[in-house]
Amino acid sequence: MYDHIGLKVKDIEASVCFYEAALAPLGIVLCSRDDSGAGFGPPDAPALWLYAASNAKGPGLHIAFKAGDHKAVDRFHRAGLKAGGGDHGAPGLRADYSPTYYAAFLLDPDGNNVEAVCLD
Repeated sequence: MYDHIGLKVKDIEASVCFYEAALAPLGIVLCSRDDSGAGFGPPDAPALWLYAASNAKGPGLHIAFKAGDHKAVDRFHRAGLKAGGGDHGAPGLRADYSPTYYAAFLLDPDGNNVEAVCLD
């Protein structure tokens, strides 16, 4: 649905660590990295870009990643917490969204709301 998303982050190292751990269970990998930023996506197709910006202002963004199954959502949440993310909603069914909406929510190092969701 989108071509790419760019996030300004205050601490590129902390953000790369968080996203690399949290997104691995969803099949999303670090594709590109230099001192000014990093790109994540399917191998060779980065679509989420992190840009180092000491003046970054957050939070405010909500981004949701599609998960293949409930276990991937669970792994996303565990890995993200271990990598320094904040809990913003444990893995579970969100029946108020839809009868099959299984999701977990994390806050990244800049306070952005990052979600993994499985609709099966």
